[in-house]
Amino acid sequence: MRKVRVLILAIAAGGLLTQQASHSAPAAEQPENARGPQYDVQGRLVRPQNYREWIYLSSGLGMAYSPNPSAPPAFTNVFVEPGAYRAFTATGRWPDKTMFVLEERAAASKGSINKGGHFQTDLRGIAAAVKDENHFPEKWAYFNFGLRAESAPANPKEACWQCHNQHGAVDNTFVQFYPTLKPIAMKFGTYKPRE
Repeated sequence: MRKVRVLILAIAAGGLLTQQASHSAPAAEQPENARGPQYDVQGRLVRPQNYREWIYLSSGLGMAYSPNPSAPPAFTNVFVEPGAYRAFTATGRWPDKTMFVLEERAAASKGSINKGGHFQTDLRGIAAAVKDENHFPEKWAYFNFGLRAESAPANPKEACWQCHNQHGAVDNTFVQFYPTLKPIAMKFGTYKPRE
């Protein structure tokens, strides 16, 4: 009888372990950025590979922050990590570990049957913005990956952070250019009109 009892307990324990293992997927199977932004051993931000599966916020065409832009107009497509988006829609604020990706693409007007307007073509670069309060003294940092870099260091504070801090309508972000988020921020009173 004792052997039967030990066997039953062993089977039950094995079943519990199997059940627990099935409910907690290994880190490799968890959605990317489930643990927030990832950094390499040098502290450089690792470029998210699945950002085109994130929430699309908006596109700009030919946007420039200096009075004399030199490059031809480009499209900029902005994506935000889904968990951060859900938190923003519920509170009007960006939670810690928020991550944006800005994808820059060339613009063309001649192609196929197009007779007017512009459409997007080749990738010209990828940038990111990250809110990581434990990693950066200013909470937010900005990164440029170019076309192929797998990781990137934070840009100098005066390169992006300063402009975002002075002109971002909500917590260092340009919500003034995101038409679906601006009314949410206004509803929660987190929107600051900026020039």
